[in-house]
Amino acid sequence: MSDSEIDEAILAVTQVRWRKVAMIIAKTSDKLGTKLPEGHSGYVLVARRIKALVLDGRLVAQGDVGRWRNSEVKLS
Repeated sequence: MSDSEIDEAILAVTQVRWRKVAMIIAKTSDKLGTKLPEGHSGYVLVARRIKALVLDGRLVAQGDVGRWRNSEVKLS
């Protein structure tokens, strides 16, 4: 699975209002289904791509995105 495929899925489930990173990871994992590795390793892969999208300015973050339940993101 390519980074761009994961990025597209993340951006598709992210909204213009704040959402917990954990929620975005869960929705993205559901959307990608069996394309992602199972369990925690799949979630970590999505979390890394969320961080990359924040660094690229495609998502805006509130808090440390490494703390999935304590941070939020939205579309920029």
